[in-house]
Amino acid sequence: MVHQETIRAVNWNLYLGGVDGGSEERMHAQGDILAGLGPDLLVMPECSWWDEQYNRRLWWMAHRLGLTPAAMMPSRVGDGRNFTTMMYRSSKLTLIGEPDRKATEIFRHVLIRARFRPAGATDDSRDFLALGTHLSHANGAARLTEASEITDYGGPFPGSPPRALLLGDLNCPRVDASVKWKKVPKNMHARYRTVRPDGTFGGLDVRAMKVLLNSGWQDPADVLGISREPTVGYYYANERVPLHLDHVLTAGVIPVAYETHVTPAADLVSDHRATWLDFRLAV
Repeated sequence: MVHQETIRAVNWNLYLGGVDGGSEERMHAQGDILAGLGPDLLVMPECSWWDEQYNRRLWWMAHRLGLTPAAMMPSRVGDGRNFTTMMYRSSKLTLIGEPDRKATEIFRHVLIRARFRPAGATDDSRDFLALGTHLSHANGAARLTEASEITDYGGPFPGSPPRALLLGDLNCPRVDASVKWKKVPKNMHARYRTVRPDGTFGGLDVRAMKVLLNSGWQDPADVLGISREPTVGYYYANERVPLHLDHVLTAGVIPVAYETHVTPAADLVSDHRATWLDFRLAV
């Protein structure tokens, strides 16, 4: 394999777009943090109200980071003001064709699909598919349905390149996660536990993650043999349950480094932590 430049993919749920009423203080702080992370590919779930004033906030963030918007698509449910956004660094990546959204009737939010090629490449031999999403928080059954629409890309699939990344707030932890349910408010249990036919709760519902991994998607932490910090469980006083709900899963690429971005400043501006992956493209 010839030497390849490392590409950095970053995923961060911005929590209501970093916007609090008339204040954009959190969004500006988020822009500073993301600039420090230096993403080449960026997925941001929950870009709420970014469509206002002709997408002004979208273009502000793109300018702050030196990135090009690939897509900003609204959630299927809700008031139409919640978006998932994908951006890329044009000096590193070329967008091939137009991004699209898959199975709009399936996803509570959206699944963005975009095909990228290393900048300057003369053929499609190193193309990869980038998928950006925000899976349902409602319950494990909803997430399982959504995840089942993504299993195709865990391996070779007609019309798609043989490598892919899945970035998003998947609302599903690692399969080896452990939860002390007494620390979780009872009204939140249905989100993350299996529900028996009689309405009682079972264990942690990780079916969505299992179906992805069993279909060929890989967790870079497992590939690299590392552990990383949780992405939630630090923000709300009544829900101190550390879990990995935000992921960058891979298929057919070479992970180099994989981390959760943890700093006191970042923990103040969103209820989720950013996740970043450095990777190379297999030839």
